[in-house]
Amino acid sequence: MTTKVHVHLFYGGDPRCYRHGENIGCLYGYHHAESDDLQLSYSQDTKESVPVRLARRALKVLLGFDLIHTLRNRDEMLRSDVIWTHTEQEWLSVALMLLIEGKRETQPLLVAQSVWLLDKWPNYGPLRRWFYRKLIARADLLTTLARDNAELCREYFDRDATQLSYGLNTRDFPVQQSKAWQPNTPLRIAAIGNDRDRDWETLIKAVGNDPRFAVRLATRRRIPRALRSVNVQVAPAAGLKKQRELYDWADVVVVPLRPNTHASGITVMLEAAAVGKPMVVTNVGGLDDYFSASAAAFVPPFDVAALREALLRLIASPDEALQQAQVAAMQLVSRDHTTQHYAQQHVKITRDLLRRQTRHRHPAQNVNGSGTARVRSQNREGM
Repeated sequence: MTTKVHVHLFYGGDPRCYRHGENIGCLYGYHHAESDDLQLSYSQDTKESVPVRLARRALKVLLGFDLIHTLRNRDEMLRSDVIWTHTEQEWLSVALMLLIEGKRETQPLLVAQSVWLLDKWPNYGPLRRWFYRKLIARADLLTTLARDNAELCREYFDRDATQLSYGLNTRDFPVQQSKAWQPNTPLRIAAIGNDRDRDWETLIKAVGNDPRFAVRLATRRRIPRALRSVNVQVAPAAGLKKQRELYDWADVVVVPLRPNTHASGITVMLEAAAVGKPMVVTNVGGLDDYFSASAAAFVPPFDVAALREALLRLIASPDEALQQAQVAAMQLVSRDHTTQHYAQQHVKITRDLLRRQTRHRHPAQNVNGSGTARVRSQNREGM
């Protein structure tokens, strides 16, 4: 039988609209899971007027998730066997929708992937924690993209979480094996990202107003005026073309981070590895599960001197910088940090989840069937 999976994405992630005309499939690569045995559907965006959009976003801020977008896709989800979600902003709303529906003869299983939830949890008040715990109880499987988040699921919720490995769209960023590396003067540094845990302050303090470095910082986050430096250019790199141009320009990619538990910065690390650029990365969030110390120059958080020294070491040792970039590209391939592998991990956990559901619904069949066969086999071995 074909398993029907609904992929519930944020408003704006509708594959029909996202990068329209490029035929890239789903933003995160879930389309690679499609097969004769597994049929996918996706949440669809509804055109809305400005007042409706403002009302939806206001409710999203209040609840912490987009309930209206979820309710618009309710019927398709209820027709599915399993629902996949990418962040807690999707699965919290799906869990609430399923609880509102109440007990039905058949209800889809919910795979709940958390990204920022565990980082934010200590700052939530008792009411929000109580509310979210009720929704967490409706999730059939918890998943994360980082070891630290998985461990916190046990600490905060007394639930095991399955750690998945995030992946890169290698169609957008084909893996290139660098043949040579020679830094420009000044060293060209690219830093990109809009994540809440980017530590732009430490980066700018390490390289700002230093003629040995030229920096292009691509972010939509506001950089305080006090941190502005003559050698640091701040501007978003919107779109794939601009991102590629930034990587082409750069000698080194820096991923400066505050302590976090969700592998912040992993997308940029994967892209840097694919384009063959050496990396300097803050060692937080479980990023060393993706790349080893031989593939990136890891530095402690908030350590201005260590960040600057790591960059100067790359300038002083071009051969070592080249080797680091080559190792990163090899690890990306050997560890299969791709959207294809990311999707296949979802296929595996879904099949495992469905098997567990079948055993739970038909325990007598398991005892009288496979259990009996196992006993008979043991008896034969003892004869």
